[in-house]
Amino acid sequence: MRMEEGGPTPPQALFDAMDKYIGEQAAKGHFLDGGGLFGTEDTVNFVVRKGETTRVDGPYAEAKEVVGGWALMQYDSLEDAIAGQQEFAELHAKYWPECEMVATLRQISDEPPQPADA
Repeated sequence: MRMEEGGPTPPQALFDAMDKYIGEQAAKGHFLDGGGLFGTEDTVNFVVRKGETTRVDGPYAEAKEVVGGWALMQYDSLEDAIAGQQEFAELHAKYWPECEMVATLRQISDEPPQPADA
């Protein structure tokens, strides 16, 4: 979930709706883990470029959107995962209509990537 940093706190109605949604998804075996993230004021990035590692501390003035939260979900099909992600996004639209965010769905790889020189 990506959204503009420093915006207002979500309304209680969204927290209540999310608690219900997460409870339902956990009962169905879909919700495995998740949580919100703090802002970038204390963020530390390590940038690797051309064989060198550099530490870059936040906050990041150039960042317009940041990852604000995450959830690890498990579904039987991609179609079910897409439907679940849409339901999650629609909760935000319904209970926090002034919110602007992007809810991204990505699959987890079951196997490590193959090395380029294999």
